[in-house]
Amino acid sequence: MHILIAILVSVFIVSIISLIGIFSLMLREGLLKRILFILIAFAAGALLGAAFLDLIPEAMEKSPSANVFGYALFGILSFFVLERFIFWRHCHDGKCDVHTFSYLNLIGDGVHNFIDGMVIAAAFLTNVPLGVVTTIAIIFHEIPQEIGDFGILVYGGFSRFKALLFNFLSSLTAFIGAISTYFFSSYIESSLTFLLALAAGGFIYIATADLMPELQKEADLRKSVVQLFSLIAGILLLWALILFFE
Repeated sequence: MHILIAILVSVFIVSIISLIGIFSLMLREGLLKRILFILIAFAAGALLGAAFLDLIPEAMEKSPSANVFGYALFGILSFFVLERFIFWRHCHDGKCDVHTFSYLNLIGDGVHNFIDGMVIAAAFLTNVPLGVVTTIAIIFHEIPQEIGDFGILVYGGFSRFKALLFNFLSSLTAFIGAISTYFFSSYIESSLTFLLALAAGGFIYIATADLMPELQKEADLRKSVVQLFSLIAGILLLWALILFFE
């Protein structure tokens, strides 16, 4: 039972990282809008870094590569269908109060957080020190991604408070992943490859089909250069954290 408590405490700490956007409440509305274009570029880089440098390699360790890329392709197509459904459901005359990619990001992040919960639980079930190190690694992975997620939601039309709330609710899927793994590890592990590749496909779709086209709308050369460096920074930061916590 003490292992379960350690798992739940660790998952709670990781979930709290989703509230990192609370610091934005200290910023004036105008200042936040001026830095959103940087956050969106950073988010696109973080999503691509997570997909290609973390999720897909992890999935390929567990299954033949053909399966992984097939699952990732299924993830991309699934998120395309989801976006079309959300558009048909919530948008009228081509206008949306909230961009559809905001909802997609919540779904993709929910799958990712579910996997994080699975990984934490599996690590603690192996041994406690491994569980602690794994939790620390996930925390450092989550910080840049959650900053980007918050920027995506605000840019997509959510208020700052609503973005914080929904981002936190999305993080709670980690509890479902952790508890499921603790009680049904032998059944859950078989689906991990599919979930990793599905999340990767979702992240690739959001970054390339939704966020990067938004970056292309920027006509100012100085801002475009800043966006490019922010995009690269998002990728490099994820890569550095992955290497450090190998």
